[in-house]
Amino acid sequence: MSDAFSLDPRLEGDSVPLAELALCTVRVMKDARFPWVLMVPRKAGLAEIIDLDAAERAVLIEEIAAVSSALRTVTGCDKLNVGALGNVVRQLHVHVVARFEGDAAWDGPVWGSGAAVAYEPGEREKLAEALLSELRVAGVVSA
Repeated sequence: MSDAFSLDPRLEGDSVPLAELALCTVRVMKDARFPWVLMVPRKAGLAEIIDLDAAERAVLIEEIAAVSSALRTVTGCDKLNVGALGNVVRQLHVHVVARFEGDAAWDGPVWGSGAAVAYEPGEREKLAEALLSELRVAGVVSA
């Protein structure tokens, strides 16, 4: 096993880059039905949150909080879903999903709920810029 971090090909294919935080690379999922952010700690060989040391876990929870807050502010969502499942992709990654009553999967999980819908031209970029702006305000992304 390599000591160098590399993003799982499925995660890379399902998302686009948004930002680099102290621990995580942050990406926007390619599914317009749900404003959905993916966070992946940039360390090789991680499968579970408990694979991080205590200091890294503390950083992860603070980064999750910052991304969650930004997503809620930008979308005005009814609920946030945060999860680290890893049943299909073993690499440690955390999903932060903005949910709305009546969305395409409400009131169940987003996983396995139909096919992804592409963003209209420019819409994913607008979401990304708004999220980046909030992450800058939070001080977790530099200007």
